[in-house]
Amino acid sequence: MIIREIKPEDNLSIEAIMTNCFKEYGLPVSGSSLEDEDVKSMYEGFQGERAVYYVVEEQGKVLGGGGVKQLQGAAKDTCELQKMYFHPDARGKGFGKKMFDLCMKAAKEFNYKYCYLESASQLKSAIKLYEKNGFKHLDKPLGNTGHVICGVYMLKKLL
Repeated sequence: MIIREIKPEDNLSIEAIMTNCFKEYGLPVSGSSLEDEDVKSMYEGFQGERAVYYVVEEQGKVLGGGGVKQLQGAAKDTCELQKMYFHPDARGKGFGKKMFDLCMKAAKEFNYKYCYLESASQLKSAIKLYEKNGFKHLDKPLGNTGHVICGVYMLKKLL
């Protein structure tokens, strides 16, 4: 498996992986990241300044992804870890940690001071990864993501 930056032809694969993860974990679509504009065009959504989205690929098949970009509605020093989801075939192999590390490295290179994320309580292994790597729980959301289904809000100081 390799991790690389997203290409336009990866859009459908990432959308399908996200959609299937929501079904697998019984997460509601309404008020979630699946309603974000960039879900159908992930490549285009992460081409802005200080933004990047990576995918995990094996034998030409995309098996997951994750990225960082400016947190909507927040100070310019705060990015958001976004849309980190994996196909079941990619789980338990350390790719979540590798993807997370790559995203944190990019966030630091983009000179963000803080990284924010939102998650659902059902995604227990992801939350443990974030906690182990310095993210602290917040009582309320930051920014303006519109993801009302998320009940877990976390922040990490980068610099």
